Amino acid sequence: MADAVAQRPEAIKAVPVRHPGRWVAAVVVLAIAAAIVYTIAAAIQSDLTSFGSGWAAVGHYVFHRLILQGIVVTLELTVLAMVIGIILGVILAVMRISPNPVVSSVSWFYVWFFRGTPVLVQIFFWFNLNLILPHIGIGIPFTSIWWQVSTNTLITPFMAATLGLGLNEAAYMAEIVRAGIISVEHGQTEAAQALGMDRLLVMQRIVLPQAMRVIIPPTGNETISMLKTSSLAFAASVTELFTRQQQIATATYAVLELLIVASIWYLVMTSILTVGQYYLERRFGRGTQRGLPMTPFQRFRRMLVTFHAPPPATQAAPAVLPSEHR
Repeated sequence: MADAVAQRPEAIKAVPVRHPGRWVAAVVVLAIAAAIVYTIAAAIQSDLTSFGSGWAAVGHYVFHRLILQGIVVTLELTVLAMVIGIILGVILAVMRISPNPVVSSVSWFYVWFFRGTPVLVQIFFWFNLNLILPHIGIGIPFTSIWWQVSTNTLITPFMAATLGLGLNEAAYMAEIVRAGIISVEHGQTEAAQALGMDRLLVMQRIVLPQAMRVIIPPTGNETISMLKTSSLAFAASVTELFTRQQQIATATYAVLELLIVASIWYLVMTSILTVGQYYLERRFGRGTQRGLPMTPFQRFRRMLVTFHAPPPATQAAPAVLPSEHR
């Protein structure tokens, strides 16, 4: 018996299967990407501007005062439109699942209308609201208590763009929030109501905290999309990033260079939002996984140390207790 135990076979040395096709595909893709990048870079370099080459113009305008002012306006539009969209979207989502048929129908009609019309049309509508409504007023009917103001004074170009973007975003956020709410098991709502909680308290303390895990990822995507969609505010003559670069390009004829400048800043802002979205998802995903996923910095540090993914953790063999002889 002891000899049989001593003569155990050696551990199998697993040799990884080679995939030469993957290396060939990687080389082909890198070659195509390098050719595209080189062609674009060479075209910009050969484009003569008042600053010399095209890249010199890009370097001059990337931190230009007007460009930075446009970035500030773009961020303001994004934040305000998303605040309107999220708040109104939550209200519409709760209305949509309400047992009241009138409230539910109004929410459905809002979502149907604003999702069915282009956001550019909506911005144009608010920008030209004075054509059908010269004055906006509120007060008590059949009395002298009345206040009114010119529509052009109240609905400025910035306000028109904010309303167009925010009200359109509310329709999409309503569906996102509704999807998150119905993802929570209905039994938890029934249990909370059995404890005496009303519908508002159940929604606040039971449903929404759990629904955030489903709501956060698409909301992050909508925020990134809103940052880029804010460029449509040029239709209302709002001097955001795209409008600023267009104004400079029209005056200097450096059209391609200014488009690259705008693209650089859009990429920078969306990258920052992507990192913020990742950490929000990581935070609200606690409890759904055994361990939190590694951050990008942790993954990069592990790659530098190990140069490959670590092998899966092996489970320790259970300790064998000595048998008792009775």
